[in-house]
Amino acid sequence: MKWKQIPLGPLQTNCYLVYDERKTCLIVDPGENPRKLTGIIEELELKPEAIVLTHAHFDHIGAVDRIRDKYGIKVYIHEKEKDWLTDPALNGSKYFMQHEPIKAREADELFTDEGPISIANFYFEVLETPGHSPGSVSFHFPKSKFILAGDALFQGSIGRTDLPGGNHNQLIKSIHDKLLVLPEETEVLPGHGPTTTIGMEMESNPFLNGF
Repeated sequence: MKWKQIPLGPLQTNCYLVYDERKTCLIVDPGENPRKLTGIIEELELKPEAIVLTHAHFDHIGAVDRIRDKYGIKVYIHEKEKDWLTDPALNGSKYFMQHEPIKAREADELFTDEGPISIANFYFEVLETPGHSPGSVSFHFPKSKFILAGDALFQGSIGRTDLPGGNHNQLIKSIHDKLLVLPEETEVLPGHGPTTTIGMEMESNPFLNGF
């Protein structure tokens, strides 16, 4: 399994293309710049199978409908944020965007629980990692030894918890119970910034001292 990180939009939110040897791919968090994103997909000759969202803050969903419609694919999100795509007050764009608030149509499929899931040719684990937002999830690919952590865990930092629905103690618990228990060599693909590993964050992340 391969992946490509694509920073998009003014907040440089990381979108990821996760793809296999057959060139089928999952699109994770298409935050903005649909033209740039589709150009890279075509350059890599990939066939998108679905959009999966780690959460529904505005900087992670801006290109959802354009990408969904172009490729005729489904959008997946956790049920706790099923209303966020359509509501700028919930996804934050009402308060943070200088221009038009961001809206997308409802998701096609909902994650209702954590555990193994298969989408097309992709088999991975959905882990509930709330705290940054109520429906934040992470996508773990154990065989390929990486996890898409959204805005839960960053290199040397953690997600902000001062937005509606955020909870600092809950986020720390999510990281401790769901992420730090993974093998230390697991590569962490965050929603912003460079990649890291579970081992590196256990050793040096100042927000996780004591774990």
